[in-house]
Amino acid sequence: MEARIDKWLWAARIYKTRTLAADACKNGRITINGSQVKPSRTVKEGDKVGVKKAPITYTFLVKQAIEKRVGAKLLPDILENITAPEQYELLEMSKISGFIDRARGTGRPTKKDRRALDDFATEDNIPLFFGLDLEDDELDDDDYDALAAER
Repeated sequence: MEARIDKWLWAARIYKTRTLAADACKNGRITINGSQVKPSRTVKEGDKVGVKKAPITYTFLVKQAIEKRVGAKLLPDILENITAPEQYELLEMSKISGFIDRARGTGRPTKKDRRALDDFATEDNIPLFFGLDLEDDELDDDDYDALAAER
């Protein structure tokens, strides 16, 4: 039995909608046995389907070519996930490192970045911002006002 790749990707619950599956095919993110495909390409049992979802490429072995969506419990009868362990390590590394798509220093800070900045910018750290090395001496309110006026 054969099925269109866009329908199979939707039926196997790899993509939420068939439109998303077709767009992935058109943008070159789907491969069958190593070659890029159009949405109308048919898939059959035994084919290896590669799906690029940043930052990794998933690989599935087609056990059954279906066009009607099935429940999640029936997925082991439809496909087998044969993604290489290195790909999952890459996914874990990207989760740990954080910002995948954003170049460092561009755009506005995330909520996490903002909170880290706010925690750092407490009154205890203000002398560090201005290059002051105060060991035991504390700044009083007049000193803070003078420093703020200089900015």
